[in-house]
Formats: sequence, C-alpha cells, structure tokens
Amino acid sequence: MAGSSRAGSPPLIVLDDVSKIYRMGDVEVPALQHVTLRIDEGEFVAVMGPSGSGKSTLMNIVGCLDRPTSGTYRLGGAEMGGLSRARLAEVRNTQIGFVFQHFNLLPRTSALENVELPLVYADLPTRVRQERALRALARVGLADRASHPPNQLSGGQQQRVAIARAVVNDPRLIVADEPTGALDTRTSMEVMQIFQELGQSGVTILLVTHEADIGRCAGRMVSMRDGRILTDRRQSPMHADPALFPLPAAAEASA
Repeated sequence: MAGSSRAGSPPLIVLDDVSKIYRMGDVEVPALQHVTLRIDEGEFVAVMGPSGSGKSTLMNIVGCLDRPTSGTYRLGGAEMGGLSRARLAEVRNTQIGFVFQHFNLLPRTSALENVELPLVYADLPTRVRQERALRALARVGLADRASHPPNQLSGGQQQRVAIARAVVNDPRLIVADEPTGALDTRTSMEVMQIFQELGQSGVTILLVTHEADIGRCAGRMVSMRDGRILTDRRQSPMHADPALFPLPAAAEASA
C-alpha cells in the first residue's frame, strides 16, 4: 500500500474518512468526499488534479488552515479536529512550513526580515532570530541577498526566500501550494531541486500542483478528482536538474 508506514513507525499524517462540505446559503458543496490518506515521516508527496478536484482543500486541512466537516485528521499522532484556534496556530508555527504560489513576502522588508517572521511570532531574541534566518537563507543559496527587499529579487529568488521562511523553524512538514505556478521552467526546477534536498534531509513535503513535470519530482503521486483520491502510487522521482532547461530569453539578455 502506498501509504504504509516505514519500519513500523506511525505515519506523520493520517486522514481517516475525511469530508469537507462548504455551505453557500441552502446549497451544500462537497469539496472532499471520504478521503483516507497516510503519509510517512520524510515522504515527498505531490497531489495533482484539475481545478475543483479538492487538492487545495486537502492541503488546507493537512496544514491546519481548515477543519474537516467529518472524519479525523491526526498529525504526529495528535488529533487536530478538537484543538482551539490558538493551539492550531501554535501547531502551524512550530510544526508546519508553508510555501505559496505568489510568495506572500512583505514588500517593504528585507529577505532576512521576511524569513525571521515565524521566529518573531515565537518570541525569540533578535540575535537568535537573525542567526537562524541567515542559516535558512544559506540553505537555499541566498545568504548574499539577505538585505534585499523582494522588489530587488527575481521570482525564483523570492520563492527561495519563501522556502527559507518555511524551514526556519525546522518544521516536520512543509505544505506547498503550486510553488512553481508563477515561475518559468528552469526556475521551477531550481525550486524543485531545493524541495528534493529538503526531502532527502528528512522533511515531509506535501506539494499541490497541476504541472506533470513538477509532480514527477516527488517520490509519491496522489491524483484527485471531484473531492476523491483516484490513484495513490509511489514513483521513481525525476531528478530536478535546472541545467537540462535553457535560460529564459530575458535572463540571457540581462546576463
């Protein structure tokens, strides 16, 4: 089974018969229908499906941004459904890192300050925050851009800052929503190379995408339609090698 545990250890993520229904007036719209899914610690899982398939709703529930209407969700063995909003916020800040399509960086602050943000919420001293943020930026190859605001960075660099922000708290899980959707192919591979390195270091990654090449970079593929899981299979991941793709014309002209 694709979601079986490794060496008898319990899965990090367990969804049992999870459904999510949105109510719009008198109309009920099912976004997820009886989804059961298990993801082991350290797995890199891509979730694919067309618009409206339920993949973003699944991501929101796994990321503790939303609650299921029915069924249970356990993260690290702890049931998330009964937690207060404050406790869920604590789980998000300490155990989960988020990466979004449009980076979600603060425009008037430096890369370093953007990466520090989760540590500010954790109320850590300034020196500790800066040291950890610099290490996270170095991890994605941007230590030399720490003082630059987002408008002085390329799209790929901005996404790497967002990834550094996601890992600065050493989360167990990274949830990525279309992280390459605003990037060209070569830059997308640069970003996926970082995700693969994070996966190899033991971080669990759940990545939502509609791009087949991006999905092939994961070690497991889950496909969805109409709020249900259609297929769930392991695969040999494609190596994300940016050198296989030419630079975009604009980048060549400015080089």
